[in-house]
Amino acid sequence: MSSSNLVQRLMAVGLFLLLLLIAVAVGLFVFDQVRQFIAASDMLPTFTIEEQGGEDAGEVSYDIGQPLPRWEGTDRVNILLMGIDQRENEQGPWRTDTMLVLTLDPVMLTGGMLSIPRDLWVPIPGFDDGRINTAHYLGDAYDYPGGGPALAVKTVRYNLGVPIDYYARVNFTAFEQLVDLIGGVDIYVEEEIDDPTYPDKGYGYDPLHIPAGWQHFDGEMALKYARTRHTLGGDFDRAKRQQQVLMAIFKKVTELDMLPQLAAQAPEIWRTLQGSVATDLTLDQIIALAQLASEVSPDNIRYGVIDENYTQFWETPDGQQVLIPLRDRIRELRDYIFSNEPVAGAPAAQQTASADPAARLAEENATIEVLNGTMTEGLAGRTAERLEAEGLQVAFTGNADSFEYNETLIIEYTGKTYTAEYIARFLDLPLTAVVHGANPNAEYDIAIILGSDYTPPPE
Repeated sequence: MSSSNLVQRLMAVGLFLLLLLIAVAVGLFVFDQVRQFIAASDMLPTFTIEEQGGEDAGEVSYDIGQPLPRWEGTDRVNILLMGIDQRENEQGPWRTDTMLVLTLDPVMLTGGMLSIPRDLWVPIPGFDDGRINTAHYLGDAYDYPGGGPALAVKTVRYNLGVPIDYYARVNFTAFEQLVDLIGGVDIYVEEEIDDPTYPDKGYGYDPLHIPAGWQHFDGEMALKYARTRHTLGGDFDRAKRQQQVLMAIFKKVTELDMLPQLAAQAPEIWRTLQGSVATDLTLDQIIALAQLASEVSPDNIRYGVIDENYTQFWETPDGQQVLIPLRDRIRELRDYIFSNEPVAGAPAAQQTASADPAARLAEENATIEVLNGTMTEGLAGRTAERLEAEGLQVAFTGNADSFEYNETLIIEYTGKTYTAEYIARFLDLPLTAVVHGANPNAEYDIAIILGSDYTPPPE
């Protein structure tokens, strides 16, 4: 490898370690990207930052040739990530806008992520029942020992029955600024969004309209897209959009022609993050966990959302619309995410890839349409034949709405995620090609839009 390419790789690793905190800001930790970026090198470029406040605060330097810190523990690590609904010029306390738990097993090299809806109605230790997103607010408002993060951690631990080792709490200012620093991101919007009641920076409305199709978002619009709840799936769809935005950010910042520009901005990026992140993880621990995650295969990561399958809609006596946890079902989902063993009760879309693929595909019985988004004649038909030979059910082939798709999309509409991810692997596409459409009444379960990145095998 040439010295210039090595430097670029080293810069990518160093920048990613800073941008890892932005991943926290939108409530996601994209293990696939961690694995790809950090696995390219086990060394860091030289950079010096200042740790956050505390007894051990001070400058931390990393030099070329210095090995990455390693995670030495052997116990499973669980981290509560919280995004706070902080408005400009407010001093708090704040509710949590996003909550999820990340888990890593250092011995088995497995990971998982469980998203928690903010309207989940649960017991809050020391207080009355309430929305889980109010735990952080109450902890700060009533001087709970450790403040809002400590009460949020205790509430999640109490209701899920899993230990929480660390927390990270952020606001969304850094997210907006980062997207602007990289010149915005390109996002494929699955369905038109029309949200007349999207909140402004005060207590009014800032009507939001986003057409379907490819859109270029600056920081403000990317945040709006990630936070709006005005779709059929509400909060459940929002978690999927956040993942989509984050992947677009990672794709943009790792383009080689962006690296010199971003390297020069690294101090500014860090200063932005410092004012937006509170965590009991040290920088060394963050880097060590990122390095640990780099060793986890995407096939060994389990994802879950406490969605409509695990909750029941309910209106409180004072008129609040909330979600009542169905605890037996949530327990099954919890055991699936936070263990390494197959769970018989887990939904088909959330079982491990080690189960019998043929049985899993037959169980989902997904109908598929294949659309050609390129100028390559006959591409949809040839791809459909490959899929049918694999035993998949192709119901329709045709042309997409455009022949200028650069990236292939596998749009899963009805929860048949296993089949969608199976198709991605079979077509030698990244799992990031799978996106979730919010249309349970779609004519077909899965739509494949072939882009110019798809290279079919020779005939």
